[in-house]
Amino acid sequence: MAAAELATFAAEVAGCTKCRLAEGRTQVVFGVGDSDADLMFVGEAPGFHEDQQGKPFVGQAGKLLDRLLAGIGLERDQVYIANVLKCRPPGNRDPQPDEIEACEGHLFRQIALIEPKVVATLGNFATKLLSGKPTGITRVHGVEQETTLGGRRVLLYPLYHPAAALYTPAMLKVLEADFARLPELLGRLIALPEPVPTLAPLAPEPAVQLGLF
Repeated sequence: MAAAELATFAAEVAGCTKCRLAEGRTQVVFGVGDSDADLMFVGEAPGFHEDQQGKPFVGQAGKLLDRLLAGIGLERDQVYIANVLKCRPPGNRDPQPDEIEACEGHLFRQIALIEPKVVATLGNFATKLLSGKPTGITRVHGVEQETTLGGRRVLLYPLYHPAAALYTPAMLKVLEADFARLPELLGRLIALPEPVPTLAPLAPEPAVQLGLF
């Protein structure tokens, strides 16, 4: 059921014109992976290759993400991968607050349909949006926190964005160490009984301008 609903929603979002990014995109980059995934990754925004192919994380950062997944025994089709923004900002610039505000409803709907147990945020934009807190990724990476997304309790797990770790060996080592904890977090949550769903999701705090770090 989730797969059919997600496909229907993807078709709706494909024609989105809620913000200025619709004018310059090649196509909407909705998301890929298992519609019933226990683990969901949320990045920042599509880049050039993502805009061309219609899939998130297909450039160099995506190759690193695939490598990190392989390191914990997972493949891309076993998780779900999406971004805060579904359209590429011009020149890969940072997302603007009004763009995040216009697009965040798509992401929250995705989370509600997929019902992941762990949402791993990649970088500052996703972390600050989904945590509803202004604390930067440098301070919160690798520290899980319970929150409510899509009307369900989930474990939010902030990680450095793979793009930030591509050319910084020290940051890559931290990212690899944080990634290594994911199987334990998933195992811990899968063993828990299902919580009673809440009636409505918490409203996210207003989007703010964020940076990669």
